Amino acid sequence: MFGRSKLTVVAPEDALPGRDEPVASQAPHHVHGRAIVPPWPEGHRLAVVGMGCFWGAERIYWSLPGVWTTFVGYAGGTTPHPTYREVCSGRTGHAEVAGIVYDPVTIDDEALLGPFWENHDPTQGMRQGNDVGTQYRSVLLVTDDEQHRVAEVSRARYQQRLTAGGFGTITTEIAPLRELYWAEREHQQYLSKVPGGYCNHGFCQVAYGG
Repeated sequence: MFGRSKLTVVAPEDALPGRDEPVASQAPHHVHGRAIVPPWPEGHRLAVVGMGCFWGAERIYWSLPGVWTTFVGYAGGTTPHPTYREVCSGRTGHAEVAGIVYDPVTIDDEALLGPFWENHDPTQGMRQGNDVGTQYRSVLLVTDDEQHRVAEVSRARYQQRLTAGGFGTITTEIAPLRELYWAEREHQQYLSKVPGGYCNHGFCQVAYGG
């Protein structure tokens, strides 16, 4: 039903060319009015997660204590400054991601990962439910060695819980964050602007803690 190109990350030489400038300017966060672009407050850090459609992924995080702001974008691929349509074509290599700017004194990397694992199925490869394609793959894009270490330990821990519950093998990619591109304004905080909009996120499989 789905062609190979839909399930395989496009090679860099075959990716769309993109453009030199961002596809859109950005407005303040629709929920709390803070900026969704740098500079961030001093001491704050950035986490980047991909867990299927980015609308629902962002909503999970914007109300967590210690999270200063959130946004959605594209990362993990090749095409510079892609559009939503280009990402959905499977020809940019990017995943849909949520960016989370947080105060590590209030919420640490480990606390951010619990909602990540619990609210999507990290065993599905290049899809999330009925959303099929490389843009929906499960990814953790880390900004430093400490985030990488915590992510690896966390993945192993959750795999143990999945295995004990009779579930499958995690396919989540953990990789360094390279270029990150903000999505168009209409996608930012989409489920605040359209409360009844599409969302396929929610508790899935087994609890991360406890």
